[in-house]
Amino acid sequence: MTADQVKEFGIDAVRNAIAERRISASALAGEFFARIEKEDAEIGAFLTLSEERARAQAARIDEMAEAGEELPALAGVPIAIKDVMVTRGVRTTAGSKMLDNFVPPYDCTAVVRLEAAGAVVLGKLNCDEFAMGSSTENSAYRPVRNPRDKKRVPGGSSGGSAAAVAAGMAVATLGSDTGGSIRQPASFCGVVGLKPTYGRVSRYGLIAFASSLDHIGPLTNTVKDAALVLRTIAGRDAMDATSADVPVPDYVSELERPLNAVRDKASGGSRSGNSNAGDARGNGPLRVGMAKEYFGAGLDAEVRSAVEAAIQKLASLGCEIVPVSLPHTEYAIPAYYIVATAEASANLARYDGVRYGFRARGARTLGEMYRQTRDGGFGMEVKRRIMLGTYALSAGYYDAYYLKAQKVRTLLTRDFDEAFNKVDVIAAPTAPTAAFKLGEKVDDPLAMYLADIYTVTANLAGIPGISVPCGETREGLPIGLQIFGRHFDEATVLRVAHAYEQSR
Repeated sequence: MTADQVKEFGIDAVRNAIAERRISASALAGEFFARIEKEDAEIGAFLTLSEERARAQAARIDEMAEAGEELPALAGVPIAIKDVMVTRGVRTTAGSKMLDNFVPPYDCTAVVRLEAAGAVVLGKLNCDEFAMGSSTENSAYRPVRNPRDKKRVPGGSSGGSAAAVAAGMAVATLGSDTGGSIRQPASFCGVVGLKPTYGRVSRYGLIAFASSLDHIGPLTNTVKDAALVLRTIAGRDAMDATSADVPVPDYVSELERPLNAVRDKASGGSRSGNSNAGDARGNGPLRVGMAKEYFGAGLDAEVRSAVEAAIQKLASLGCEIVPVSLPHTEYAIPAYYIVATAEASANLARYDGVRYGFRARGARTLGEMYRQTRDGGFGMEVKRRIMLGTYALSAGYYDAYYLKAQKVRTLLTRDFDEAFNKVDVIAAPTAPTAAFKLGEKVDDPLAMYLADIYTVTANLAGIPGISVPCGETREGLPIGLQIFGRHFDEATVLRVAHAYEQSR
């Protein structure tokens, strides 16, 4: 089985081929490293390879297969990790010169769970510095190019994660999503990207950008593969107080339930995990909400056409399309960039040259060392966000900006709660345009921030969302359909996305 065949068939095909001894995990890992060496010089998806670690894991899987043992769910599957998740003994930079020489002494919980399930971690993926960006042009090392058109961005900040899957350099990857950083690059690169409910996946070992908005999730070629990875990494973690003690369903077994089936109790429920939420909606086919606020000015005509056609396809599969309103959506971008930058300002205060990471040399005083370290270690976008966040939290401005943004966040969450009293999921565009050209928006921060206009709401509300390919522009650029669900109801989100994917 070649890397190209793996891209076509996915996780189950890898596991079955290894179990049946049609290929060894070691040989497969070797094929992927060869592909990375061939393809990645031009794309720039990887920052660090972990060959020794990968080959040791592959050898363990091969020993199990030779002994006839039952293989775990992700046995031998080549996976790569966004470089904002720490990996023991493997350099972790967060795309920043500030952490250029940082080698963590422990593993991120999500990585631990992947390897326990047999996954082979190939290496660490390029990203916008500290996950701050929408194009992966803010990496301190090099930009990532979109495999579908190398003159264009792959999206961000998980651009390396999306590009690696799209280019067939990994079967699945992990990314992080603070304002759309899994879903938007998935849309730009034509792959599947899933942001779970806040608290569904442990953030232990994730280098923080904005702690109340950060999510870890998978990028894959198919919805089924996303379900397999989520099932592996989801669940309560004693090392993360924000991880939720909510049962993790078998997402894969839920995928084949028809969309026109009689609705039963929501498999997720409210933010607290109450499985009785939404029962008053009665019986009938799945209801798909279509919010007018996501189809207004600024949405590219080709994107609108593809997404509307995808929603009509859901109707033909037995769903009922229901108009809904999310009236506070227009305030999402300003609220997000106040909350996110405020939390970034606090989280990045630790990078001062004293404890670990980059330290400026030649300073004459401690204060001078702090200033030179932070000036030399951080890139321009990170500095911009630290300054914005510090300003929003400063005396005299906290109430006017940060507190008001948190109130807007509450209103956005209520909008979704009210909509989900009427519908099971909400369908929308993932991004207002297809992938834009490298350098096109890099000098216009506001235009770059607006690339997240349809994704930040899910992070502010903490609900799950997925992007699944739904068409292409006349230039052959991918377009993504975004599907939102109730808190902890990833099962329904995945089921709807899978049904749509299989119908194409």
